[in-house]
Amino acid sequence: MKGFFKYMMVTIKGICMGAADVIPGVSGGTIAFMTGIYEDLVGSINSINTEAVKLLFTGKFKQFWKHINGNFLLALISGILVSILSLAKLMQYLLTHQPIQTWAFFFGLIVASSIFILRGVKKWKVKDFVMLIFGIILGVVICTLSPTTTPDGLWFIFICGAIAICAMILPGISGSFILLILGKYEYLMGTIADIVSGKGVLMDFVTLIVFVIGAAAGIIAFAKFLHWLLEHYHRETLLVMAGFIIGSLVVVWPWSIRNMETIVLSQFPELIPAESTASLAPEVIEQYSGMIDMHIGGAVAFALVGFFLVIGIEAASVMISKRRRAE
Repeated sequence: MKGFFKYMMVTIKGICMGAADVIPGVSGGTIAFMTGIYEDLVGSINSINTEAVKLLFTGKFKQFWKHINGNFLLALISGILVSILSLAKLMQYLLTHQPIQTWAFFFGLIVASSIFILRGVKKWKVKDFVMLIFGIILGVVICTLSPTTTPDGLWFIFICGAIAICAMILPGISGSFILLILGKYEYLMGTIADIVSGKGVLMDFVTLIVFVIGAAAGIIAFAKFLHWLLEHYHRETLLVMAGFIIGSLVVVWPWSIRNMETIVLSQFPELIPAESTASLAPEVIEQYSGMIDMHIGGAVAFALVGFFLVIGIEAASVMISKRRRAE
């Protein structure tokens, strides 16, 4: 029963990761980092190696399952999938109709999580500040890249899966935001929504399968490199990751230029283009941006909810750790 509740908690954390992963600008890796399962995640993925393959193909299924930390991965992946399939439409709805409050919530969440990560760094040195600033600059550069128009071919969907999954396990970098940069966020969200609603055609399933295969290939290859970094340059890696988290705030800021079109459309629905793929002209966004309700009170409230949610999770984590040590 104790083991059941342990993996149930992992599933719940997976649900939180999945919820974050469908939001451009919010990283599932940040949630993993924040909830204390990040290194277990990277280590488990890294264990999927040649030895694991040998155990699998020699029929030693029990040893294989234990080698890859199968219970942990199954519980986590189940939570992520449940969340993505069930929350994709909800997150799209919130971003469409309540964008300021939604971005503010995640802004507060990320600010709090970055504070807790930096609190764990003791005896700061000049090199530590350099690593942190490097991470911030890199995060800002990545998060301010402009989305591009890209092909819909399956070869490119495979590449998108490989790149996006790597970002999903990095705190501070959103896999969904990488998909946005690659021009495939709405395309893939629409594909998932069609499949869940039963409107999906054969090509939708093929597209999703190719994306998943690309993600599997990317995460196995990238996790080995990340595991090596954490093993040999643990402090430096954590500082750069913390910098990424702080840098990612430029895109999560509720009133950022990138979010302004969504904010304008949420308050002036008559401007919504007839074609779902069309965008508002820059001059229209500029014209209406001065007339929008900034919802400052609501944004502050939701940012505080996100901030104190992290504090609550951290406090609960500390309490659980103390009880375990006492036992």
